[in-house]
Amino acid sequence: MRIFCIGRNYAAHAAELKNELPTEPVVFIKPESCLVDVGDDIHFPSHGEVLHHEAEIVIEIGKAAKNLSLSDATSVISKIGLGIDLTLRDVQEHLKSKKLPWEKAKAFDYSSPLGVMLEFDGQDLKDLHISCRVNGELRQNGNTAEMIFSVEEIISHLSNIWALQKGDLIYTGTPSGVGPLVRGDKIEVISEQLGQSSWTIC
Repeated sequence: MRIFCIGRNYAAHAAELKNELPTEPVVFIKPESCLVDVGDDIHFPSHGEVLHHEAEIVIEIGKAAKNLSLSDATSVISKIGLGIDLTLRDVQEHLKSKKLPWEKAKAFDYSSPLGVMLEFDGQDLKDLHISCRVNGELRQNGNTAEMIFSVEEIISHLSNIWALQKGDLIYTGTPSGVGPLVRGDKIEVISEQLGQSSWTIC
């Protein structure tokens, strides 16, 4: 099982971090040790200081596939839900300044909390709401209609580079409003269509 993540997939989020808009999906991969089950504590990483939340729609792949067309992309989706791509922003900025890979900032243990996953039954992938609250305060509020690359485009793009496998997860990018977390914070991801999940930072 791989965790594929898409960066800079909402224009407003790219703008808030002063990044150029991508012309193709920005892809990075995380190991399975990044996952955190619903309700489990998220351990603050020891190798950085500025931990940011990035709430995302998550897709689970249900069967092996390669070289999918846009029209066939949804046929491999088994489940859909919410998750968080945690980022050590100070570490990421240092790595970017040195033109180094982002793994230390993105792919550390506990960096991918995964919410409840629902069976995919034809939900409108171009109209899914997602929000993020920290200690009850609304931080992020977006919709997949704002994506630069649709879910179908992401799946097709990935499948033309890697053979997708059953159980693979795809974190599809985050809307604007990302911000810092500290120990003791309660973080919630919420969607009218996909439910709600929460974690505590320790």
